[in-house]
Order: sequence, then structure tokens, then C-alpha cells
Amino acid sequence: MPASQPAEPPVPEDRAFPGTIRLHVDARDVLRRIFKVREIIPIEQPGQLVLLFPEWLPGYHAPQAPIELFAGLKIQGAGRDLAWKRHPTQVHAFYVDVPEGVREIEAEFQFLSPTDPAQGRVVVGPTLLSLQWNAVLLYPAGYFARQIAVEATLTLPDEWQAACALKEAAREAATITFETVPLDVLVDSPVFAGRYFQRLALDERAEVHLNIVADSPELLAVTPDKIAPHRALIAQTDALFGTRHFDRYEVLLALSEEIGSIGVEHHRSCEAVTVKNYFSDWDATFSRRDTVPHEFVHSWNGKYRRGADSWTPSFDQPIRNSLMWVYEGQTQYWDRVLCARSGLWTAEQAMQAIALTAATQEVRAGSRWRPMSDTTRDPIIAARAALPWASWQRSEDYYAEGSLVWLDVDTRIRELSGEARSLDDFAQRFFGTGEAGDWTTNTYDFEEVITCLNDLAPFDWRAFFLDKIEGKHEGAPLAGIERGGFRLTYRSAPSAYWANTEKVAENVNLMFSLGLIASETGNVQEVLWEGPAFDAGLTTGTTLLAVNGDAYSAEALKRAVAAAASGEGLSLRVRAGKQEREADIRYTGGHRYPHLEPVEGARPRLLEILAPRS
Repeated sequence: MPASQPAEPPVPEDRAFPGTIRLHVDARDVLRRIFKVREIIPIEQPGQLVLLFPEWLPGYHAPQAPIELFAGLKIQGAGRDLAWKRHPTQVHAFYVDVPEGVREIEAEFQFLSPTDPAQGRVVVGPTLLSLQWNAVLLYPAGYFARQIAVEATLTLPDEWQAACALKEAAREAATITFETVPLDVLVDSPVFAGRYFQRLALDERAEVHLNIVADSPELLAVTPDKIAPHRALIAQTDALFGTRHFDRYEVLLALSEEIGSIGVEHHRSCEAVTVKNYFSDWDATFSRRDTVPHEFVHSWNGKYRRGADSWTPSFDQPIRNSLMWVYEGQTQYWDRVLCARSGLWTAEQAMQAIALTAATQEVRAGSRWRPMSDTTRDPIIAARAALPWASWQRSEDYYAEGSLVWLDVDTRIRELSGEARSLDDFAQRFFGTGEAGDWTTNTYDFEEVITCLNDLAPFDWRAFFLDKIEGKHEGAPLAGIERGGFRLTYRSAPSAYWANTEKVAENVNLMFSLGLIASETGNVQEVLWEGPAFDAGLTTGTTLLAVNGDAYSAEALKRAVAAAASGEGLSLRVRAGKQEREADIRYTGGHRYPHLEPVEGARPRLLEILAPRS
């Protein structure tokens, strides 16, 4: 065993690592979903070496490395087995004593990717896979990630094709050798691969490509009318930011029920796993079209520009997220806008999505005790685990509530400037600066945000944001909707967007009437804090068995809500654990679905915002 062990790994320094790490990943064991890894690491000098498994991951904003799926570690040097020992509390750190004369070590291990969703996100299916390099490597402690060179090689099953932001340096049969890049670039360049694959250019310069992998070949039948709005998305995003901060960009899109859904941003690519019928049943899945716009915007907001405390020199250094309301909140604002401007959605569908966001935040009672700023810690606190009372606890509200704040900012800039300027101008000045093709990360702080806004439209932006971000409030920030010429209202019939989200999620959303969301099979997925279902004692995990004496179905529950408007009672037979009981819900309001209604005589700024730029 190693003779000694420091209290903690060496602090990273901005100095070059001597040599190039050679990383070999064998992804052919699709049946068992095992990645086999061999890594050759140059040795600077004998003595204690600390190897780290990447822990704090950009894009996840948290320590979400799948260390529990790392197995089979064996390390050799000069033909001899070298003992290793894990740090007792820094469990991502492995210590090895390297003897004299050893110039490189070879580490072998496996990434045992999940075979069931209960173990984590499934990343390998029978015909496709999603590889994040951070799951299949160790790196030496003591260096900035940008100072460690890595040459990665990937072996795929026969007849599979791959897409990645990295250029291919060589290919031999099913083995791809990628260009040598710094470690941070490698980790920021995931791979999608599959048997059924299609690659399409999305711009005239052929710098942006859509790479589609799918469960089966018929899902790749993509017609020109469905590609056209994706091409328009690139053009509209170019018009928004002005300058591209990448040399190439790869949209990695998986149409699959075999691997877990995801949407993660990278500087020169994005990962999006969505419903398998995304193209083949176009109208039935339109509510899912905002993922690619969201992740594409992140190339500017989050990757090229990033809050200073969210940037770290190495993957063992904690990420702090105080400016997530810019990073994610403004990105969510733009993804809705760009969906409309590109034609991925109609303007009406975008407004329906905004109405749902606004109504959801309006009833989140947690804003009474917990400011939005505190939710920026949620990636670390909760890691998107299911919550018993999400509307009271709050969950990453810097996305949804943040987007409403940025709508307020946009409409306010327009009003203050006599409609001469808008948040589009902020996007170009703040995110579109610098040289085209420059994909380094440039950090910013709160003061820089305030300065840029004041240059556009003088106002007390500091007090504005301190109130919105640090304050505690009753209800949602609706001023942007109202200044945009609309008001939030409720009707007895759902919008097309609402109905589509229910269909795709296979649930019934009665959050603004009964105060619950339930699956089509009766599992209660969410209960609104202090809502009618809450008052009747319902909780998440409860199973709905019957509605007014009839067997449960989503339609039966909806009929009962409608009937409640005329004074009929609403009684549910429910089971929680092993206990069954009757739950009488006191509610007589009928169905309530959110919509945006135009305000007579008001300037329709929201429609102007959603209109395409020429």
C-alpha cells in the first residue's frame, strides 16, 4: 500500500503537465453496457501520485460524478502491479506510490454504466450510446485541467457511427482516435454513437451540424419541413448574439426510449436525448422542441461567458452558482423566444409555455420563505432528486422564475428606451463580444451585468435585482407579462401547449384546481402546498384508486373536477403505503388552465419580442 497519504490532494496549479495522457475506451460491450478503459499516464517524478476521478462537472453545477459506477481499478508501472489507496473522505482521489525508474503508469478499470434507471441515467441501449468522457478517466492532481493534454481513442461496435465536437485524427476499422486536446476540452466534448445515424448541416457555412442517433431506422426519416426550423434556429441565434464563439458546433440528438433523457450544454456541442417520435410524430411532441434551443444558447451564456464563481480550474474544485439566474434564467428566456423566432413553435405556443411557467411560479408558496438566490444551491443540495413538497421547498427556480425576471428586464428596457433598445442588445454586448471562433471562457460578476444594463437603459438595476433575486415574495414576477401587453388568466379549457405536455408526460395536471399532478395510472407525482389535495391529506406517492366511486382514470378525474364547479362533491379512494381511505376534496372551482390574455390598448411587446429578426 502507499507509504504515505496527504490530508488532501494537491491544489491545482496553472502549469503544463509533462507529456500526453493516452486514453483508450472500448465501448463494444453493449449487451452488458460496460465501458472498458485503459489509460497510460506519463510520470513526472517518482513518489506519491494522486489520481482524480472528475467530481464537479460543468453543466451539472454540482458534484455529480458517477464514482459509484467506477470499478476494477488496476495500476501497473514498468510491468509491476502498483498498490493504490482511496482517500478516506475525498473519495474521488486515489493515491499511488510510484517507484524509481517508472516513466509511465497504465491504469485499467471499467465504467459499469447503469443497466436500470434506478442505478442512474442509462447511457447505453441496443443500438446507441451516450459517452461522457468524465466517466471514463482519471487525471493527475495538481494541474489546471487546461494544462493536461489527452489523446482519446474510442472503439465502437461494428457498423456504428459517432458524432463529437473533437476532430478525428485517425480511424482504423471501428476505432476512432481523436485529436489531442486539453482535459477540459475533452470533458466538454461528449460522444453520441449508434447503428442508426444521420448527420445534417444546419447552416450555409457547414459549421453547425445536427447529428441524430435513434433506436430504429424509421425514426431517422426527417423531412425538409422539420429541418427548416432547426436551420432557422441557428440563423436566429446568430442574429441574436452576432458572433460565434466556436469553430464548429455539433448538436447531438438521440431519439430514444432505451437511454435516459438529458439536456446538457457544452461549448461546441450539446447533448439532447428526447422522445423517439420527435420527428416522426411532429405535432404530438412539439412541447419538447425547446431543449436544443436552450442548450445552443448556452454556448454563449454559460460557456463563453460564465459567472466567475462557476468557473473552476480543475474538476476537484467546488463550483459555486450565485449567477445561475443569468446562466440558466436568461437562457430559458431565450429558448422560448428562439423557439418562436425560428418556427419550432408558433408565437401562440410560446406564449402558452410562458403562461404555464408564470402560473406555476404564482402558486409556489416557497417564495414566501426562500429567495430565488438560495435555489442556486439546489444542484448541490438536491441534485434533482424527487421532492415531497416541491412547491414549498422550491427546486432550481432560477430557471423558471429567472426567465420571468428577464422578461421584466426586456420589456422595461424597451419602455425606458422608447422601444429603441431591448434585451437583444444586452445579448450582443454581453455574450457576443470578442473574436469569432474564440472559445475560451470569459467570466463575469454581478457588477458587470449591472453596468451593461445601465449602458443600455439607465435605471436602478442593482435594487431591481436585489429585490427579485434576494427578496422573498408572494407569487410570481408578472410585471414583464403585463408590460408586454398581456395578463395571466385562467380558463376551463387547456391550451394546446398544456395538453401536449400532459400527453408527452403521460399525466394529468390539475395543479391550479385540485392542486395535484397524477400519472395516467393514478400515482400522485406532485401536491401543491396548502392546495385542496394538500388539505385532504394527499401526498406524493399516494395512489388514486377511485373517483366518486368509479375506478380511477385520468378522464374520470377530469370529469369530477368539471362537475365540482356545479357543486357536486369530489371523493377519492386512495392508497398510501398499505393503508386505503376515502379522501374528500373540498373544491368547487372547476377546471383552471393558465393562458395569456391581451390587455386592450396595451402595446403587445411580447409579440414583438417573439417575432423573427430579419
